[in-house]
Amino acid sequence: MGEMALLEMKHIHKRFPGVYALKDVNLELQRGEVHALLGENGAGKSTLIKVLGGIYSADEGEIIIEGRKVSIQGVKDAQENGISIIHQELVLVPYMTVAENIFLGREPMKSGFVDKKKMNEEAQVLLDAYDMKIRATRLVKDLTIAQQQMVEIVKAISYRSKILVMDEPTSSISDKEVAFLFETMRNLTKKGVGIIYISHKMSELEEICDRVTVLRDGEYVGTKVVKETSKDALIAMMVGRELTNYYVRDFQEPGEVVLKCEGISDGKLAKDVDFELRKGEIVGFAGLVGAGRSEVMKSIFGLMPKSQGTIYIEGKKVTIKSPIDAIRHGIALVPEDRKLEGLYKVQSVRFNSTIEVLQDFIKGIFVNGEKEREITQNYIDKMATKTPSQEQMIGNLSGGNQQKVLIGRWLATHPKILILDEPTRGVDVGAKSEIYSIMNELVKEGMSIIMISSELPEILGMSDRIYVMAHGKLKGCIGHEEATQEAIMKFAAE
Repeated sequence: MGEMALLEMKHIHKRFPGVYALKDVNLELQRGEVHALLGENGAGKSTLIKVLGGIYSADEGEIIIEGRKVSIQGVKDAQENGISIIHQELVLVPYMTVAENIFLGREPMKSGFVDKKKMNEEAQVLLDAYDMKIRATRLVKDLTIAQQQMVEIVKAISYRSKILVMDEPTSSISDKEVAFLFETMRNLTKKGVGIIYISHKMSELEEICDRVTVLRDGEYVGTKVVKETSKDALIAMMVGRELTNYYVRDFQEPGEVVLKCEGISDGKLAKDVDFELRKGEIVGFAGLVGAGRSEVMKSIFGLMPKSQGTIYIEGKKVTIKSPIDAIRHGIALVPEDRKLEGLYKVQSVRFNSTIEVLQDFIKGIFVNGEKEREITQNYIDKMATKTPSQEQMIGNLSGGNQQKVLIGRWLATHPKILILDEPTRGVDVGAKSEIYSIMNELVKEGMSIIMISSELPEILGMSDRIYVMAHGKLKGCIGHEEATQEAIMKFAAE
């Protein structure tokens, strides 16, 4: 591309105590381009974006915008240079209106008071300009995740941003909402906005991205034109090797029924769900967003009250009214949203690894610290978790390593039945392969796994049997050998 780049990040270095996070990293963005930034968790993507957004200052290197070297020492500097970042965890204020969120901190004033009429009108003009069918006066808490992302985009546009960073924007939205998001992105690029797009979903690259830059271990690996490369080539660049056996399963004849559920209903979405789980198998639960899969599993685990239904474990009827009951009966649940529902983000890896098994090392007022550290190290090793130490704050680990800690925490309870809700969401391809390998070993050892996933290749590659849900009801069950994407979607779209 011969024209002057919209953005150039040249020879960027960033060091933290004990960690060399970025080593001589380069990134170039053109006007009207969607440029993917790929890499395993821990590759340096987030650090690079935080340097661009003024959250961190680079130790070395330079940032050039439209041919002019700029100094970005804070978020305000980034905004003044036309840079906006839409983070994976949205930062909107839920009990304020869309308009109030868009103009937060820079509201139009009249006679010393906020001019709400003008603010609402200006917000609505922005929303309408991009065909976002959202009223400026609606409360953000009443919007879907996808609509909230649209508000974040409009907020960025209102700053007249010419460089937009989107971090995992499709991780929690439906296919229909993804299509609308992509159309909005195309509208932005037609107006000259450059978009840096971070995603672990390789399937999205060809549809929306022009070029892709790959980072590995904090270093620049290379930049490719999407149409001139392949998924396998990009994966090899990301992990430094070819993942020849991406989905790791040794399918074997399952044993006896360990879990049988009859007529499970939560009184809201899930209705009359029946299914079985056998020893040493992985049962996949497929369906579109809102199908009721998570609700069923939360009811079984005692996180949500079930209005009706019966649960049998190893042929014996059991009563589960709380997670404590579920754990006592050998059930563990790794939740869908690890940051909101699973992790203690300001606590250490050790704390997060052992919080469910306190009884193993606390007797009365005495704490057996050596036993606690032994349990923690056991699951760090078992899960191949990358962490500087047990005392590292878990929020500082990559998404894949956070997920490994969370799975390890529940394995420490020695469950017979492990429920994994979206086990590889927001996890890079290398960590995905490692998690699949761990799942495979667990079922070979006799554990039984229920896996909820919205990624059809994952469901197809890892499941012995697949239950498909739609509108809170179970629509069908498909064996591994007969399962195809078409067969699953036929049930899911009923």
